[in-house]
Amino acid sequence: MTDRKAQLAENLARVEERIASACAAAGRAREEVTLIVVTKTYPASDVRILHELGVRHVAENRDQDAAPKAAECSDLSLTWHFVGQLQTNKVRSVAGYADVVQSVDRARLVTALSAAAVREGRELGCLIQVALDAESGERGDRGGVAPDGIEELAAAVESAPGLRLGGLMTVAPLAGPYAGRQRAAFDRLMEFSSRLRGNHPAANMVSAGMSADLEDAVAAGATHVRIGTAVLGVRPGLG
Repeated sequence: MTDRKAQLAENLARVEERIASACAAAGRAREEVTLIVVTKTYPASDVRILHELGVRHVAENRDQDAAPKAAECSDLSLTWHFVGQLQTNKVRSVAGYADVVQSVDRARLVTALSAAAVREGRELGCLIQVALDAESGERGDRGGVAPDGIEELAAAVESAPGLRLGGLMTVAPLAGPYAGRQRAAFDRLMEFSSRLRGNHPAANMVSAGMSADLEDAVAAGATHVRIGTAVLGVRPGLG
């Protein structure tokens, strides 16, 4: 086993233990939570090692990094999640490799994703990104639609050709009433998810929690956690 594989195996085991413990504490089955490893800034060789170690869900946040990496790993059985803020001029590329776009936050993006998915002959899973720091009609500092815009956007996704409404995603906000209150933020997201499922029963995915706060996300009821640093290590500088 190479040094890098041994390191990633050890890190994965540690994260797996954290998720399993959080599930047990919350009275949830381990199978209810899917681990997505965020591989941004790391090479395709790491993605290959992660696949060897059993990882099946990976995430990226920049198309210029993700597109060549996904192409290099196209022989692997992986589900690719796009989790970054997405500009419409990158949509056509992203639709070529992403299976799920977790950062849908405006109607114009829905229109662009739908056209690209149809052109590619693919179905894209879409999560509505919720900004818990945004006022009505605004977007959050880290992307996302204000809570009162969730249903309108969800309806747009559900009626768009080539798109499938999967559920909701959030990033714990750095400002506003939920800053530094991850558990409260994730509890609030679960309330929105429950409301969304009333009109869209299949939209049951809730993506929340990262390396520092995955326990809070699992306790709140998240179905997917997005873990980068705890698996891959501290990210190299992007200078």
